[in-house]
Amino acid sequence: MGGGQQQLQQLSEELQAIDEEIEALQAEIDDLQTEQAEIDGAIEAIDTLDTGSTVQVPLGGGAYIRAEIQDIDEIIVDLGGDFAAEQEADDAVDALRTKQDILDDRIDEVQEEVQELETESSELEQQAQQMQQQMQQQQMQQMQGQDDGE
Repeated sequence: MGGGQQQLQQLSEELQAIDEEIEALQAEIDDLQTEQAEIDGAIEAIDTLDTGSTVQVPLGGGAYIRAEIQDIDEIIVDLGGDFAAEQEADDAVDALRTKQDILDDRIDEVQEEVQELETESSELEQQAQQMQQQMQQQQMQQMQGQDDGE
């Protein structure tokens, strides 16, 4: 009987580990989607702003300063790995769209991982339920056996 309980405990721990992994992956998806929304905002700004437009520039800590755009055709784009490059507006938008495609691919990968883990979790839950039922049946049989013996 102790063996069954031990197996159930082990299954329970595996399920908890899977749940924690799914939560971490969901958080990663949220971060990637936030990054995508920020890129959308940047593309929209590039498309709608003109040279001479006044914008609010974040200084950090929730503080902003008003600044005038000197040249909308000179946009500095983060290339990753601590590198950035000045690009014309169209090239900057292309670079940002490429980043979005990369983020899309990563989101798809992470969502596939989540689905695989959810499938694994369902299978483990079914195993746990079957084990619980078997253990209950064994207990019932033992109790019936004691009743018959008296």
